[in-house]
Amino acid sequence: MPLDDATDITTATTTAMATTPDGVSICYQSTGSGIPIVFVHEFAGDMRSWEPQVQRFSGSYRTVTFNARGYPPSAVPESVSSYSQDHAVADIVAVMDAAGIDKAHIVGLSMGGFATLHFGMQHPERALSLCVAGCGYGAEPGEREKFRAEAKVIAEQLIDSGMQAFAQKYAYGPTRVQFARANPRGFELFKQQLSEHSALGSANTQLGVQRERPSLYDLKDRLAKITVPTLIVNGDEDWGCARPGIMLKETIPSAALAVIPNCGHTMNLEATDAFNALLANFWATVQTGRWPMRDPRAVSKTITGIETDL
Repeated sequence: MPLDDATDITTATTTAMATTPDGVSICYQSTGSGIPIVFVHEFAGDMRSWEPQVQRFSGSYRTVTFNARGYPPSAVPESVSSYSQDHAVADIVAVMDAAGIDKAHIVGLSMGGFATLHFGMQHPERALSLCVAGCGYGAEPGEREKFRAEAKVIAEQLIDSGMQAFAQKYAYGPTRVQFARANPRGFELFKQQLSEHSALGSANTQLGVQRERPSLYDLKDRLAKITVPTLIVNGDEDWGCARPGIMLKETIPSAALAVIPNCGHTMNLEATDAFNALLANFWATVQTGRWPMRDPRAVSKTITGIETDL
């Protein structure tokens, strides 16, 4: 992937660099024209992970993908202090500013889903909509310390063993084996691309972003103020995101929840057709002004809405 600004005439894709307020270079690609969509990748992915979505939507939208800090050819800061949930949001803003985008549909998966959600809380005026996919790992109060401990172990393994060895283990996690079953060829490409990441950047991402991000359950007051159209998408075998997804649906008054059957964590690649269809229908509804806020009558302390003495 070239570092200098370049345009591929055959695909109408432009590659360029953005610079964050703290001086970190972020590599991004823009394809197509129209209403902008910004895709935010997961920990085990990068901008290439969104290729099925770029192919599907760049004919009618302007699709923008980027590599977060720590993922070459974006810069890889050496200090963990350069990585955090707020830095992840700042990376999105920097890319949008560099690309000349005022407002966009924001789509994030997993780590990118957390960043998308925080973007919606911090910069709602710049979001046409939010798609928060596979978001919730480590968020549940009873899981938080276990998740933080695992992040530390993962960072140590990355530095000690390197990306190649790490990718062979991490790719076969309990919510990714579904991808290996559903799309073996796509899974092998995913695993190869994961092995090409920076061990230092990935370790620092684990320690600074994943390990230190606040629990979603501690953010309910802020989440309840989101009015940007929001679609939460989970795979039904993405165990760590199931209950947090329901909580997000219950808390965000502009949110809908979609669940893809027999699907794990890497849903945009594992269940591409279903995921793309959800996005297309979501954006069509938003852009025609038909996306609803939840009716307050849908929230009740009773099961049927009938008060009893029990």
